[in-house]
Amino acid sequence: MSVFPDRVRLFERLSKSAFRSRFHLSKKDKDYVNDKGYDTIRSHARDFVSKRLAPAFPKNDGKQTPMKGHPVFIGQHATACCCRGCLRKWHNIPEGRELTEAEQEYVVGVLMDWIMSEMELT
Repeated sequence: MSVFPDRVRLFERLSKSAFRSRFHLSKKDKDYVNDKGYDTIRSHARDFVSKRLAPAFPKNDGKQTPMKGHPVFIGQHATACCCRGCLRKWHNIPEGRELTEAEQEYVVGVLMDWIMSEMELT
């Protein structure tokens, strides 16, 4: 059994959060995704997660994810993958230790699921 939350239930819970459910990709964000493609966006997500979330004590934790500027940033707020506190609360991933490779891939998967679902809302 996976230690990670079931994604269907996770997205149901996120949809009930007034804060989380207000995030959507703009036309500019969608154009960027279409221009770069999902593989490049996934690569960006992996990079952001490894540098901004994976360390045991990320720099500026709780404020390290911008509210705009890249589709992954928007997705991080929409899916509560924006800081270690949100990862603990929403995804049961403990703070105070580095994220494992499996945890990083889980976060990237959640982000990509959200981005792809947003792209279908065109």
